[in-house]
Amino acid sequence: MKLIRKLHLFLGVFFTPLLVFFVATGWYQTLNPDRLKSPGEAETLLQKFRVVHTDMIYPGDREFTRPTSPKLFQGLVAAMSAAVLITTALGVFLAFRTVRGKGWVLFWLVAGLAVPVGLLWAGRKG
Repeated sequence: MKLIRKLHLFLGVFFTPLLVFFVATGWYQTLNPDRLKSPGEAETLLQKFRVVHTDMIYPGDREFTRPTSPKLFQGLVAAMSAAVLITTALGVFLAFRTVRGKGWVLFWLVAGLAVPVGLLWAGRKG
């Protein structure tokens, strides 16, 4: 149990900055759906962050003279995604193991699935 808690803690803390970045830039994209035609059009810091979120490169002055590759950053994002899935599963496991009212844990887990599905269903056209 100690190992699971430590793994949950360290993975969560290590990937928190990157996860917050993706949540914040995804939120920005949701509220500002206008897309840039190319990474070279990014002028403001928020636009550059959007390019990092969508194209996984940081747009620079030499964008068209020196090719860039998102492979390294893609590897980090893939590791973050796996770690988020693992730490989420560990968090749910720890919740069931440590909370006395396991019914409440199950209730909130089901609600966390039902609310987004319900909102998507309610927002459909037709």
